[in-house]
Amino acid sequence: QVQLVDAGGGLVQPGGSLRLSCAASGRTFSIDTMGWFRQAPGKEREFVARIRLSGGTTYYADAVKGRFTASRDNAKNTAYLQMNSLKPEDTAVYFCTADDLKQSRYWGQGTQVTVSS
Repeated sequence: QVQLVDAGGGLVQPGGSLRLSCAASGRTFSIDTMGWFRQAPGKEREFVARIRLSGGTTYYADAVKGRFTASRDNAKNTAYLQMNSLKPEDTAVYFCTADDLKQSRYWGQGTQVTVSS
């Protein structure tokens, strides 16, 4: 089992920045990728970004390309999502994920990001 703790959400003005973190514990040696999904009120949960822990290859949704950057610190079993140039439409609960080598997906508890003036 893998446990994930989301952190770093908050209220920010349009154009501002936030950095989310996702700390993993438990069977961290089994994790292949870490990432984020988000869910806005009344909408389906959607993919945002992910990063492979070995090699650091990243993948992004079109809506966040060029604004969000995923990174990881393998020594700390932690992944980060740097979010710049935030827009009101980025407002959502952001959920951290970890996929292991058997393609099981684990979820964090979520952190609220609100972009508003």
